[in-house]
Amino acid sequence: MRKVTKSTLAATVIASSVLLSGCGLFSVEKKVDKIDPPQDVTMDKSTDKEAQEVSKNTDGKDAVTDTVKRDLFLIDENGWVVPQTVELPNDPAAARQVLEYLVAGGPVDEILPDGFRAVIPQDTEVDVKLEGSTLVVDFSKEFGTYEPEDEAKILQAITWTLTQFDTIENVELQVNGYKLDAMPVNQTPISESLSRADGINLDNSDVVDITNTRQVTLYFYVENNDSKYYVPITKRIDNSEKDNIAAVVNALIKGPKLTSNLLNGIHPDAELLGATYKDGLVTLDFNEAIFGSFDEKVVSKHVINSLVLSLTEQPGIESVAITVDGNADITSEDGKKLSEPVTRPVNVNIGSF
Repeated sequence: MRKVTKSTLAATVIASSVLLSGCGLFSVEKKVDKIDPPQDVTMDKSTDKEAQEVSKNTDGKDAVTDTVKRDLFLIDENGWVVPQTVELPNDPAAARQVLEYLVAGGPVDEILPDGFRAVIPQDTEVDVKLEGSTLVVDFSKEFGTYEPEDEAKILQAITWTLTQFDTIENVELQVNGYKLDAMPVNQTPISESLSRADGINLDNSDVVDITNTRQVTLYFYVENNDSKYYVPITKRIDNSEKDNIAAVVNALIKGPKLTSNLLNGIHPDAELLGATYKDGLVTLDFNEAIFGSFDEKVVSKHVINSLVLSLTEQPGIESVAITVDGNADITSEDGKKLSEPVTRPVNVNIGSF
């Protein structure tokens, strides 16, 4: 296995930077590349031409900087597991690369945003192998040196970082070639394989009978000084709420736990009057409280972003449109008509907002 050290890997970073300013959350981005399935997980670089940037070198000649945007799930200062979009060298071993960037003391140290930290213990070595749609990840013994309170966060960060790739649906963990049935510190049981269905930043508050509930993942946001970013929260909703679309929207309106530092931007008097679904597009009709405090009768970008990110976590939903009291002539803060579909971005926290 290749040793993950700051000195050997940080030098490979080509114009890597955390994209917390500039293009905004819902910029058009190229779809995450699929990973080819040889023994060492690779990515078809022929599909990554859009990521190549041409710049001038010191001799005045054109130099190609081959980079690609990836989501790294890191831990913020509040303890949330949060996706941060970074620009990395276009390494053909993409799955191994993103894991190496989750290792503390490795190349991620050069690009960590303020208040965030890596999730895998320092000096951990990583190897990977794709078996069907399952990525088998083999760590060195240093993997077991994390703090006990980070155990669930490590599982979530690894799983969600790797499953950003289309061909990876599940993750299996090993240490020195031996499969883990439980995590090494607090002995958290590990299922046969890990997936996004296991959730992230789990919130089981207000749940009386967990067996009569199901999970949905909602997106709220955090304001830390000049930094704002979205946080995925997996909540449990009662099975009596049959309609998943209405259940997600109503859970967003209810908002996060009052004791959290999360915000949702949706006025508590907002009401979903109706919803239709056709060919991947959900159209939501709200009462006028969806405008919140805006006098101009426009919908906040935070409301739009939370709705789109949360609803497109549901299978089959690709985009969202909004009307108010049946009126389709509704705009966002930047003047875009919300009767036109708003699609989910490939990368979540790609810019300031």
